[in-house]
Amino acid sequence: MSHTATGTDPAQPPPEDDHAFFGQPRGLMTLSGLEVWERFSFLGMQAILVLFFADQVSDGGLGMDPGTAASVSAAYGTLVYLVSVAGGWLADRILGSYRAVLYGGILIACGHYAMAVPTATMTWVGLGLISAGTGLLKPNVASMVGKLYGTEDDRRDAGFALYYMGINIGAFVGPLVTGWLGEHASWHWGFSAAAFGMTLGLIQYVAGRRHLAGRKHAAEYALAPGPMRRAVLMIMAGIVVVAVVATALALAGWLTMDRFVDVLTLVSVIAPVVYFVVMFRSPRVTPEERGRLRPYVVLFLASVVFNFILFQAYSTMILLASTNARAEIFGFHFPASWYASALGAFEVALAPVVAAVWARMGPRQPHASNKIAIGVILGGLSFLLMVLPTSGHADETYKMAAWWIVGSYLLLGLGDILLETSGMSATTKLAPKAFASQTMALWFLSLALANGIQAQVVKLYGEVSNPAYFGVNGAIAVAAGVAVIAAAPWLRRTMHPVH
Repeated sequence: MSHTATGTDPAQPPPEDDHAFFGQPRGLMTLSGLEVWERFSFLGMQAILVLFFADQVSDGGLGMDPGTAASVSAAYGTLVYLVSVAGGWLADRILGSYRAVLYGGILIACGHYAMAVPTATMTWVGLGLISAGTGLLKPNVASMVGKLYGTEDDRRDAGFALYYMGINIGAFVGPLVTGWLGEHASWHWGFSAAAFGMTLGLIQYVAGRRHLAGRKHAAEYALAPGPMRRAVLMIMAGIVVVAVVATALALAGWLTMDRFVDVLTLVSVIAPVVYFVVMFRSPRVTPEERGRLRPYVVLFLASVVFNFILFQAYSTMILLASTNARAEIFGFHFPASWYASALGAFEVALAPVVAAVWARMGPRQPHASNKIAIGVILGGLSFLLMVLPTSGHADETYKMAAWWIVGSYLLLGLGDILLETSGMSATTKLAPKAFASQTMALWFLSLALANGIQAQVVKLYGEVSNPAYFGVNGAIAVAAGVAVIAAAPWLRRTMHPVH
């Protein structure tokens, strides 16, 4: 039975909402709509961010070399996912999910509006605001979707499928709008479109708040008033101290962009190591749960390898498309940033196909670890595919057909569907009960680490040949996927109850 069916709690949606949206709770439309616009703004901006960094100053860009542009873009992703770990805690202990998402959306919108101002300073201010806002919003929207359903409600999986379709619709449309504006008007017009999209998402979120479950609850596991005041003061003081120290170091010439990127990479490595050590040593974790953590480490690393490739769809692949791919299909010319929309389009189209295949196979479908491994291999193949059109050229002025980039994104999109759905499911089932509320934090740490590693590796882009860059990275990913398949017997044995 859905939570929405009772109608006795004023913090719950009215009973008539329970089947109002394609047989799903009405609140699902509100949350899916928010995610459409959040992904529209986030991925729309990200599709042109690396091009903006690499463009000449005279053309409105920041004049970075391609490797540095890709590295800074990856560092921004690292910061987003590191902050997301804290965002889940803030919602659980202080703000509550509804307010965390609302405040996060406001910060994101303000960040995009700041980036619409054509100055370098406002660009960095805007990216900081977007990082903080996404860290508040992203981990908590999914938990609000879960609150629309009771634990035994068999509509839950279908509801999440609709929710993720909204995510991919935003991922498809965002780069189309921001990319056209960015390359035909100015980069800052593209950022303005992202700001407008996030504003629309916030308006419909607030307008539909009566349809959301638990919207008036402050926090599900709220701190007592005294500890809460101390926590808020410590957080505010910490933000001020970090800002002052960072400003002082920057003015002294020590905190350069390269060093900032290096610090974020270091934090992205240390954080998951500490997290796993705490879980393995915690007295609240039973020996049986500790045994299931070991195979999860393998899946965690597989996620890191795949997402290292996936996130480059918005950095090195966009840079390659802008310089060495024809922006033309069937005679229609388009901005290079539109290639990023292919990923969202493929995921919208392929997700129901994959779900139908698994349903048809039933118990004969591959084990979760093999699905993840196949996803990693497909990610590697998407890079290996790029070795073919980038090889054998006398100079770097060649132009490959658009279908090479599109084919690479097809492999990447299918791999993402296989890995993300199975990986998230495995995370929730393998995490110890004492850490159940922090399962999203674990997943975000894998994404942060993938971006942290990417921030270092992409510095080689433009320094080594394109066939070497894509070939070596792709081969490593394929080898990692094959290693997971080789470990399948042990993983099946130790991952119970995950199938």
